[in-house]
Amino acid sequence: MIPTLIVIAVLVILALFVITGFNKLRKADIAAQEALGGIDIQLTRRADLIPNLVETVKGYAAHERGVFDEVTQARAAAAGAARGNDVAAKAAAEQQLDQALVRVMAVAENYPELKASANFESLQTQLADTENQLSFARQYYNDAVAKLNGLVRTIPWMLMTGMAGVKEREFYEAPEGNVAPPTVSF
Repeated sequence: MIPTLIVIAVLVILALFVITGFNKLRKADIAAQEALGGIDIQLTRRADLIPNLVETVKGYAAHERGVFDEVTQARAAAAGAARGNDVAAKAAAEQQLDQALVRVMAVAENYPELKASANFESLQTQLADTENQLSFARQYYNDAVAKLNGLVRTIPWMLMTGMAGVKEREFYEAPEGNVAPPTVSF
C-alpha cells in the first residue's frame, strides 16, 4: 500500500513539474512574441509619421523628388517587415527607413522657414518621442528573449522545449553600421 502511494506521489509531483515547466516556457515565448509586436507598433507609428513629415518638406522642396521616392520605398519595406516575424528583416527595413529619414532631414536643413514651421516642429517632436519608444521596445524585446533563451538553454526546462513547442529566439540587433538612431534635431 505505502509503495503504491509513494509511486503515485512521485508521479503527481512529476506531472506538476512538467506542467509548470511547460507553462513557464510558453509564457516566456508569448512574452517575447508580444515584445516583438511592441517593436512593430513603434516602427509602424514612425512609418506613419514620416509621410506627414515628407509632405511638409515637399511644400518647401518640390525639386527633391528622389529623396521622397526613397522614403516611400523604405516605408513600404518597413510595413512589409512589420507583418512578418523575421527579426533581421525588421532591423534591415528599419535601417533603410532611418537612412531615408536622414536624407529628408538633410533636405529640410536647407530651408530655414521650414525649420521654423510649427507643423514641422510638432512632427519632429513626435518622431523623437517615437524613437525613444522604439528604443525602449527593442530593449524590452531583448530582455524577453534573454529570459526565454535562458530557460531554453538550462536544465530542467530545456528537456521540455520540444513538448512546449518553444525554441530560442534571435535578439534584435542593429544592422551593421546602424547602432544609433538618426539625428532629427535642428
